[in-house]
Amino acid sequence: MNQPFLLAVDIGGTFTDIVLLNQNSNALMVGKVLTTYPDPSQGVLGGVKSLLAAEAVPTHQVQRVIHGTTLVTNTLIERSGARTALLTTEGFRDALEIGNEGRYDIYDLGLIKPTPLVERRLRLELPERMDAQGRVVTPLDEAALRQVCDHLRAEGIEAVAVCYLHAYANPRHELTTADLLSRHLPAVPVTLSHQVAPAMREYQRTSTAVANAYVQPLAERYMGRLEAGLHAAGVEAPLNIMLSNGGTCTVETATAFPIRLTESGPSGGALAGAYWGQRAGYDEILAFDMGGTTAKAVLTEKGEFAVVTESEVAHVHRFKRGSGLPLLVPMLHMIEIGAGGGSIAHLGPLGLPTVGPESASSTPGPVCYGRGGTNPTVTDADLVLGYLNPAEFAQGTMTLDVEAARSAFEPLAAKLDLSRERVAWGVHQLVNENMAAAARVHAAERGLDMRRYAMVATGGAGPVHACGVAHRLGLDTVVIPPLAGVGSAFGFLLAPTAFDFTRSYLVNLDAIDLADINTILTDLETEGRAIVGAAGVAAEDITVSRTVDMRYRGQGYEVRVPFGNGPVDAAQLDAIRHNFEQEYTRFYGRLTDGVPLQAVNWRVVIAGPSLDLSTLQAPMPPEG
Repeated sequence: MNQPFLLAVDIGGTFTDIVLLNQNSNALMVGKVLTTYPDPSQGVLGGVKSLLAAEAVPTHQVQRVIHGTTLVTNTLIERSGARTALLTTEGFRDALEIGNEGRYDIYDLGLIKPTPLVERRLRLELPERMDAQGRVVTPLDEAALRQVCDHLRAEGIEAVAVCYLHAYANPRHELTTADLLSRHLPAVPVTLSHQVAPAMREYQRTSTAVANAYVQPLAERYMGRLEAGLHAAGVEAPLNIMLSNGGTCTVETATAFPIRLTESGPSGGALAGAYWGQRAGYDEILAFDMGGTTAKAVLTEKGEFAVVTESEVAHVHRFKRGSGLPLLVPMLHMIEIGAGGGSIAHLGPLGLPTVGPESASSTPGPVCYGRGGTNPTVTDADLVLGYLNPAEFAQGTMTLDVEAARSAFEPLAAKLDLSRERVAWGVHQLVNENMAAAARVHAAERGLDMRRYAMVATGGAGPVHACGVAHRLGLDTVVIPPLAGVGSAFGFLLAPTAFDFTRSYLVNLDAIDLADINTILTDLETEGRAIVGAAGVAAEDITVSRTVDMRYRGQGYEVRVPFGNGPVDAAQLDAIRHNFEQEYTRFYGRLTDGVPLQAVNWRVVIAGPSLDLSTLQAPMPPEG
């Protein structure tokens, strides 16, 4: 093979990890550098150049680069995205602020809801209306739209989200709007709700479209800058981007749908956990990934992951569901279960030790890094307790200052009247307890017995805390794989090119129009094959999997049901009904007689092959 090398790069909040795979020998080489702010691409380019030079790998021998980043998530959390406007149906501009009737804390009279990404005066209404079947009720007022274009120009708008009522059923008005915007504001990117989230539920669809528009200009600039930097360094290989669903896509696709990158890094950690767990002989795995900023947990059975299509980002309260911005994007079913190595320890309002959510990040970083940090962190606690080798940290590229870490705990020790070591031990235990509690809830929500699972720990801090968390969960087995500290980047190598497609079509199963459903599924598959094929996957290597979200009529939640490929006919419908009854019983323990079944969202996943690393040669860590 003339281009045997694959390069995977994961940007975390503290470190940027780089993994190089030689496909001829299945040998791995790794690098780790501090993440550079405000431009993370500088750390990527510097780390890639250093690793290729150290391993004497010519740049032209790199076949592909796979990249995951926290850029999108950080932009939403920090509210540092583009100046965005929302165009919506007359009477619906406040849907983004009203949300739904849910309260994430029913007893909090002063409950704070997430602030919309678009301020009210930039949420503009247009006369137009579709009904739920996609029939035009009110034609789009194009004269009013042209006036809106002038207003957007005067406001200096950098991105536009368009979300019309029931556009998933008929996107004609959104497409007309995009065409007119492209003529009047050609430099402004436009996100259409029916493209980024073609599903029912107006508030969630609007929120997703707005979030995509909000991060799009920044993501486009970043990926363009990174791609140009790689080319300037001699790496002409195509750049693929890791998605939250555990697949990859081209830069062009990622630029159009950057909101699908929100959990790109952690999804790589989940793939790595499943791979190493199966190689160790376990089928039921808890992939535990703890890095410098956060810790994530994913449950997997026989290499299969649960995928959710509705999630949240930028929470007002870090671990409370419902306190974030809702997104209708596919991602592996994972939860943020705790703080990372860089999370800061402090005393809470009641004078009790608390960890996070604030992080020291890479700049200044934990006190022991010697880069100007003054607040004690989880990493400082682990160093004081002797869990870290100060001379071999980050592959020996950094030397940690033990005495500085001890000194950092002095203020807390004085206030608590404890020794510095006791305070460090308390921080370590507190982090473990919080992560175990969150993971326990995650398993209970899915009706799973956590004790059956083997834990695979990845991430820079994962192996240090794995046994403490596993003990609290009642797990008997902990697997610490080779190269655990670069687990997410390694997982990128395992990811197939894959993309999810959805279409809402609400119908009673007994009254379904087979021609309509088959047309929808064919259209989704055709669109998917084009996108995956553009990433270089041969047509004969593409696989198709299909599911449908189903419920009893009147319910406000659905159960995802798999069904086979090929035309949907009466036999397929019987199989769908049977699969629904199995899944519903597994979740809720019973069925409901006499209530019609409804199909809500039809989903297709188009994927290429995964890399076979069954003969991988991973370097072992140094002893001691």
